Amino acid sequence: MGHLGAPEIILILVLAFLVFGPKRLPELARSIGEGIREFKKSMSAPEERPAPAAPAPAVEERAQTAEEAQAPSAKG
Repeated sequence: MGHLGAPEIILILVLAFLVFGPKRLPELARSIGEGIREFKKSMSAPEERPAPAAPAPAVEERAQTAEEAQAPSAKG
């Protein structure tokens, strides 16, 4: 696969202009630029990611808490 040359880029821009129109094209380019910027920012700063959430309790622990919740009502 070859690289894109000037004629190919011009053809792509003309087709984009015809499909999206002159009003929508700047908005589209701006949103694509913001998306690329956010992606680069998230890839360059992995140490700023939030800590993972605490793991869910084991099945046995959940079963015990369910039994404890039922036990007071059965005695009462």
